[in-house]
Amino acid sequence: AAAFAPAQTGKAATALNAFENELGAQPPLGFFDPLGLLDEAGQGRFDRLRYVEIKHGRICQLAFLGNIITRAGVHLPGNIATDGTKFSDVGNGWAGSFDVPVDGALQILFFVGFLELFVMKDVTGENEFVGDFRNGYIDFGWDDFDEE
Repeated sequence: AAAFAPAQTGKAATALNAFENELGAQPPLGFFDPLGLLDEAGQGRFDRLRYVEIKHGRICQLAFLGNIITRAGVHLPGNIATDGTKFSDVGNGWAGSFDVPVDGALQILFFVGFLELFVMKDVTGENEFVGDFRNGYIDFGWDDFDEE
């Protein structure tokens, strides 16, 4: 039976071991980085990628919510462009993005750019965790918890 047992080898130290204790690393995979984006990275690169992951997740959640709401028939009042196209005239889902006039698409693009550059970031340096964009303004106590 010993002939079929795997040979005992020591565990090799890799850069991935540096992130094994981060939030989200759990059995059976542990720290999962199939593309090797963090092979030679430090804590700063890890924190940046974690920040981007959280922000993209929030964008996806808002997009999904917007898709559900518009499919339920709820639309913003008024016009999306100066040519008289109403929000209710725009279709649902991906096909609806082609119904948006150029002026409306530019308006959306500039608004998202404004949020990206000036609003959705930690301006004051008071963030308590990665992705905390409250900047000291809003604190309902939801982040106060004990480790139990």
